[in-house]
Amino acid sequence: MLKSLTIGALVLPHNVVLAPLAGITNLPFRLICHQEGASFAYTEMVSVNGLVREGAKTLMLLKSCLEDRPLGIQLFGSDPADLAEAARMVAGYGDLIDINMGCPVRKVVGTGAGSALLQDPLRVAAIVRAVRAATSLPLTIKIRSGWHTESRVFSEVARIAEAEGCNAITLHPRSRSQMFSGQADWDQIAEIKNALSIPVLGSGDLFTPEDCLRMLRQTGCDGIMIARGALGNPWIFRQTLELARHGCYGPVTLAERADMIARHLALYCSENDAATAVREMKKHIGWYARGFSGASEVRRAAHQARSTDDILKLAEKIRSAQETHTHAPV
Repeated sequence: MLKSLTIGALVLPHNVVLAPLAGITNLPFRLICHQEGASFAYTEMVSVNGLVREGAKTLMLLKSCLEDRPLGIQLFGSDPADLAEAARMVAGYGDLIDINMGCPVRKVVGTGAGSALLQDPLRVAAIVRAVRAATSLPLTIKIRSGWHTESRVFSEVARIAEAEGCNAITLHPRSRSQMFSGQADWDQIAEIKNALSIPVLGSGDLFTPEDCLRMLRQTGCDGIMIARGALGNPWIFRQTLELARHGCYGPVTLAERADMIARHLALYCSENDAATAVREMKKHIGWYARGFSGASEVRRAAHQARSTDDILKLAEKIRSAQETHTHAPV
């Protein structure tokens, strides 16, 4: 099930990648996930309007380094010409361009972007055509099933994108109206995999290594894109590779959690001022502090953190907590 993944001219060593997540997949988090085994990672959503109108400020979202490459840049917008111009602007910052056609949040769909595009397949065609003409980089789109549960336009949109020159498609098989509720319908991933000749990646409800291998096995998709399952759990990449290769994977100790928080904080501090680093780490501790005795107390204490020392003290509190998990075999 694990295999190399080829998207246009980009060849990845394996097919387990980190999804773009707004407010999360900045450079520090991407570096951590790379170190834990992700073969590829995407930037946060980058506003086309921000690029075209503000330029330098928005380009800060594209900050990268050698250890972060290859890098996927995810753009969101609704105007084909603006998206094409943005693709030209970011060409030197990454190795692949992805168009977000799946984000369900109100402030994105309210501009006609994200999953709102699924209501207008002709606009989808125009966007892919325009961006394809503007860049030689591999081009992909990330979509949902449709605007409403009963609309199910994913197959039509996928075929249109392939015909217009898209190199791969990622499907999160929920409708926009579902947001993140209910269960992702993985059968839809299998459906477009059988219909297309370009690579298909699956996303949705990937929270454990077992989930990851089950999606690959059940849908036949070419790769998987882990999103919420990586929050506070960057080890999911390493564990998925271990499970595929050896049939089992090692547990994550509380000492490893504490060390990861310290490493994550250090990466933030190397890129930002201390206040920004602390603010960002407070939300990450909310995800790191799960699954052990006293986790809720650590999460509550994180709200009161004011300095890097406060964050490191919380890491040590996690280190000294009582282990409650067990080894996870096949």
